[in-house]
Formats: sequence, C-alpha cells, structure tokens
Amino acid sequence: MTSSNTPGLTRFNALADGEATPVLHEVCASATWGKTVLAGRPYATGEALLAASDAATARLTAADLADAMAGHPPIGRPKPGDPTSSREQRGMASASDELKTEMLELNLAYQERFGHVFLICATGATGEQMRDAVKSRIGNAPEQEQEIVRTELGKINRIRLTRLVTETLAEDAPAQDS
Repeated sequence: MTSSNTPGLTRFNALADGEATPVLHEVCASATWGKTVLAGRPYATGEALLAASDAATARLTAADLADAMAGHPPIGRPKPGDPTSSREQRGMASASDELKTEMLELNLAYQERFGHVFLICATGATGEQMRDAVKSRIGNAPEQEQEIVRTELGKINRIRLTRLVTETLAEDAPAQDS
C-alpha cells in the first residue's frame, strides 16, 4: 500500500459510523476490532490504518477472536455468493475431490479439537498448502494455536483493508458514457 491517501481511504474516512461499521464487519467479524479501528479515524495513510488494525488484532481477547473466526467459513467451503471468501480460498477451487474430502475431514477434526474453524490466510495458498498447514497445526497446544490464529487473522485483515482502500469502488469511479 502506498503512503498516500487513496480515494478508497478518503471514502472510508468520510463514511458515517453507521455506514463504516458494516464495512469493517466485512473485513473482520469481531465487533471489538471494528470499534477500535473505527475510533481511530480519520487515517492519514493506508499504513496508519493497517497499523491500527494490527494493534486492534493484538489486543483481541479469546472471546473477540472467537467472534472474528465466526465470520470465516471452513476452508474448502466458501460462503455461497460471497466473492471475498471465494477469492481468498481460490486454491481449493481446483483441488481434487480427494483433497477436498481430506480437507473436510481435517476441518472437522480441527474444529472438534479447538472449538472453532481452522483459520489460515488462504490468499495465494494451494489446496495442498492449506491441507499441510492444518495437519501441522492440529497437534498444537490451544494457547499456541490461539496465537497462530491471531497472526493469520491479522494477515487476512490487512489484505482485506488494503483491498478496501485501494480498489476503486463503484461510487468512486467516474461515470462513463455509453
């Protein structure tokens, strides 16, 4: 992200709190995270927004992390009609049926062990990399896994916020003549 104030960041800073809250909820389902990031507006740069996100993520309690994870579908099963989860989990889209079945079984085993979905920053990862990650993490102690989840959540939040403030949104784009 550049250090300049992008049109998307300007738009985000200008949103009323009631409009910004659902936008932030799409980035991270933790209400605590959203309130913390919202309270820091206006952000002078994209980097300042990302730093605020990182700080908010670092301070999330176990309950806040659970709220955040509740907004993420299991790997291999993106939310129907949700372009964000489909884009982020693209690496599973071309996976073999065997890998998809194995991932479903691993997701269920992980969820049974830890009580929440397996969370990984899946952007750019292959199905095999995601499978290998869940296999390597399923034996972690709960405290260790919680910190890994926090790190992965931070990565996801950064990607989503960067996308939010750098992409030209429909309202930001100039009207085009037919």
